[in-house]
Amino acid sequence: MEQMNGLARSGAISCLALLLAGEAAAFPSPAPDIAVPTTESGADILRVSAAEQSFTAYVTGYSYWDNTPPGSAAIARPVIHRRAGGKGTYKDPVTIAVGYRLVGGRARLQFPAGTRFYLPHLRRYAIVEDICGDGPNPEITGCARGSGGRPWLDIYVDGSRVDVDKANACMNRLTGYHEVIVNPGSGYPVTAGAIAESGCNTTKNR
Repeated sequence: MEQMNGLARSGAISCLALLLAGEAAAFPSPAPDIAVPTTESGADILRVSAAEQSFTAYVTGYSYWDNTPPGSAAIARPVIHRRAGGKGTYKDPVTIAVGYRLVGGRARLQFPAGTRFYLPHLRRYAIVEDICGDGPNPEITGCARGSGGRPWLDIYVDGSRVDVDKANACMNRLTGYHEVIVNPGSGYPVTAGAIAESGCNTTKNR
């Protein structure tokens, strides 16, 4: 995870992580009836109940241009998409990346692949399909550490059809501490479309 020009930016680990971090079978299953904790030590496995619940997370974005590898929509944990994407609807949620820790040489994601969220400030549903981080030890930095004692979520803004500056501005705009809903119902309002390409409209931070 890198800080560049004031942006809390990340590239999502993709092809290399598939080799180094293990297969999807290594994902933990959510335990029942455990509230989302804050994370101070970093890389904790955050267990949530199967019921809808809300919490505050540090939300950032990554784009087509600063993904890993750059200029791609590669993802490490495909669930409903082969590449990062999604319209943000309940049926087609946007790819989101989360931190992880290594257990026996395999990646254990803080939220299992396939976990769904609703982000009110973006009016979009999202689904865990990627790992976030950058640098030599991504499993102990950036998303894995959380921020301000809160989990860190990194949503794909796309940007493949806009220039780099516009994608960066979008990532900067959506970055902050926001309420998110895990295991959301299907009835929340949606602004559908790729985030950067559709105006990157956000509501105020909490």
